[in-house]
Amino acid sequence: MSRDLVSIERLQTGIPGFDHIANGGLPRGRTTLVSGTAGSAKTVFAAQFLAAGVHAGEAGVFVTFEESPDALCQNMQGFGWTIPEWEAQNRWAFVDASPQPDDELVVMGAYDLGALLARIEHAVRRTGATRVSMDSLGAIFTRLADTRMVRNELFRIVATLKRMGVTAVITAERSQEYGDIARYGVEEFVADDVVILRNLLEDEKRRRTVEILKFRGTSHQKGGFPFTVIPGQGIVVIPLSAIELKQRSSNLRITSGNGELDRMCGGGFFRDSIILVSGATGTGKTLMATSFMASGAKRGERSLLFAYEESRDQLFRNATGWGTDFEQMEHDGLLRVVCNYPEVSSLEDQLIAIQAEIERFRPQRVAIDSLSALERVSTIKGFREFVIGLTSFIKHQEIAGLYTSTTPTLLGGTSITEAHISTITDSIILLRYVELFGEMRRGLTVLKMRGSHHDKEIREFTIDGGGMHIGRPFRNISGILSGQFTHVTPSEIERLGAMFREEESESPPS
Repeated sequence: MSRDLVSIERLQTGIPGFDHIANGGLPRGRTTLVSGTAGSAKTVFAAQFLAAGVHAGEAGVFVTFEESPDALCQNMQGFGWTIPEWEAQNRWAFVDASPQPDDELVVMGAYDLGALLARIEHAVRRTGATRVSMDSLGAIFTRLADTRMVRNELFRIVATLKRMGVTAVITAERSQEYGDIARYGVEEFVADDVVILRNLLEDEKRRRTVEILKFRGTSHQKGGFPFTVIPGQGIVVIPLSAIELKQRSSNLRITSGNGELDRMCGGGFFRDSIILVSGATGTGKTLMATSFMASGAKRGERSLLFAYEESRDQLFRNATGWGTDFEQMEHDGLLRVVCNYPEVSSLEDQLIAIQAEIERFRPQRVAIDSLSALERVSTIKGFREFVIGLTSFIKHQEIAGLYTSTTPTLLGGTSITEAHISTITDSIILLRYVELFGEMRRGLTVLKMRGSHHDKEIREFTIDGGGMHIGRPFRNISGILSGQFTHVTPSEIERLGAMFREEESESPPS
């Protein structure tokens, strides 16, 4: 059919991730309203839209109603956008409508946009611009008498921009994250397309999201998507919809660094699997991550460790205590350790930083120690989205990943982290303390291993200067995983065993 949704041509914004959720970009030749509260990155969006155009060989015009051009250039310099140079090259032009110190107050209702639109059109023709950004409408509409005049003047702006043949972004303020789209309640009805930027505060944690509310006559992806603002880069959208279950799966096995654990896992971990190691503090999670990387180094494989609870020196000291020389591994180019407190940046920033490190170092093994530390700086939804994005990225690189997480109680029980990522990981190894006749011991079990048989017993293990040593299964005790220990006498075990044998003998043949 001639008026199909896909017939509307798209213009790529150049904003990473946004063009994906916009199904290719903004509709070309139209005006998009970008609305948001203070701090939601509206001005960055408008400037980045033009900057990306300049990099693609398209000139742009920026109409500023609030900041002066000099202030805007200074604020945007941190993203690497050399706007003064682009101005000199006639690839960027400002139309300065910002208030001046000696401006007289305009009588309400007497303000006319005709002269301003003429200046915009002149700048577009002079530069040959295909993109226009206007930031922000609220500053100029305050000079108008009522919403009827606001609507009429907005119609006029949109019609003029369409006649020029440019693709435009117009920003507008809103007073709250949910409710009216913009200040005057009419902007979204006049603009062809509406994008909402949010800077949400949930559980005392900030989280930015972008939502495409409407693209008139064409398609887009629904819902809110997390984004962040990166120095030297600008806005980066993280679309979970870009994640596809198309990664290849390998039958090749790699060692965990512990021969007995490999046997419990049916021969080791799969080459491209994600392993979750969960346990209370002090049960040996970091030791397992250390052995995992050290075993890779022995085979000439590069390993990348992201640590969020211990410093680099502390990790290196602990590894030495277990007979692993991290310094030598690092010297040989087989190890890179990145240590950060989770609180230094948002999970979106952390995810982008992790992806960048993986792409630079190109490891065969990645360890995250620990996810629990990252979980505390995010909402439940934000954390789950982070884990999904990270897991998908690692699996598409076809490398092995090991995550650690800390249970909330010493003797087991349910971990919030486990509940949210257990279905995402391929294998789960549980480490637990076991109280046995007044003595604390450690137990290990392979709870899950996707695509492989595995040992289902709970085995005792010890830790010394040589690492982890896995011994015999626990007998005469139940409730280890839940932390509700029950000691069973040998006579009771025999009685239960006889009960099951009797039931089997009484059952009719099939």
